[in-house]
Amino acid sequence: MADIGVGIIGSGFVAEIHAESLRRVPQARLAAVASPTPGKAARFASRYGADGYEDYHRILDRDDIQIVSLCLPNDLHCEAAVAAASAGKHVLCEKPLCVTLEEADRMIGACHAAGVQLMYAEELCFAPKYVRAKQLVDEGALGRIHLVKQSEKHDGPHAPWFWDVTRSGGGVALDMGCHAIEFFRWILGRPPIRSVYAQMGTHVHGDKTQGDDHALLLIEFENDAIGLAEESWCKLGGMDDRAEIHGSDGVTYADLLHGSALETYSRVGYGYAVEKAGATTGWSFTMYEELWNYGFPQEIEAAVNSVRDSRPFPVTGADGRAVLEALYAAYESARTGRKVPLPFTPPTWATRPIDCWKPHLSPTGPPEPGRLE
Repeated sequence: MADIGVGIIGSGFVAEIHAESLRRVPQARLAAVASPTPGKAARFASRYGADGYEDYHRILDRDDIQIVSLCLPNDLHCEAAVAAASAGKHVLCEKPLCVTLEEADRMIGACHAAGVQLMYAEELCFAPKYVRAKQLVDEGALGRIHLVKQSEKHDGPHAPWFWDVTRSGGGVALDMGCHAIEFFRWILGRPPIRSVYAQMGTHVHGDKTQGDDHALLLIEFENDAIGLAEESWCKLGGMDDRAEIHGSDGVTYADLLHGSALETYSRVGYGYAVEKAGATTGWSFTMYEELWNYGFPQEIEAAVNSVRDSRPFPVTGADGRAVLEALYAAYESARTGRKVPLPFTPPTWATRPIDCWKPHLSPTGPPEPGRLE
């Protein structure tokens, strides 16, 4: 069978990760990259032997491309996904799925109508250490699971649009809480969410964003299990990603990066330690095979195999929508100080998740006083 052709829309940080991961998938090839910044796609694509375009529709017109990978700002996901589906391309969409539930429904509907897959790129479901933890859960080694914890912390995102809530739709709860929510759902077998409680604040980066830079999320599931997430853009020293799974017959702890790193001391510093590390002098955690430990090559290979073998990708657009609904509820909880039950329908004036926390940011204007709840 011929290689699966992949086109990447976007040329930033995560696009580089997808391109590097594709190098490890022998049954696929990166055919093209698109970016509206003049010259950027061509420079990016030339490093991988691919074609570069400023207009992503050029990718959609190519018959040799079966999968389109969306590595775009959140507010551009829906338009590109619908266009790709209309062109008969399978869609691999980076997290979060999109900004609104209406957009999620459009994306899911467009892919269903076109007979293509909408694959939600949650790499934690492919990270080797977390996959092993999931195997322990499924084997019954830990008994009945009652608590799952996950945290992801660093000192802030790498591109300006993340800080702009009009583009991203929210702060760290949206950017990284989406990882935790799907991680909980996956570990537990994706039971329905009963309620969401959240506490959020802007502690360090108020000069950069109107969004939250630290968030705690408490997710109650219908099977009585609890998911507890801590997400932060306030932690210095590089990426920290870890999980705990507690059951009636056991517990497992997984440190995604530190447990796989070299513990290094350097008086003068060196080139690179780990994602988001600002310095390498003194003690640092020096990663190796970083993309593999995150699960990106495994995720990309699973997407390619799903298309090649006509089998469902394990994380779907419906999963991405469920995560987004929970995030809307989290921002609502942060404003009201209450648990928010699911299913949750956002208020009509909340056009983005963050509007539920800060109604004055809503582009349609804040609701009338006394009518917030």
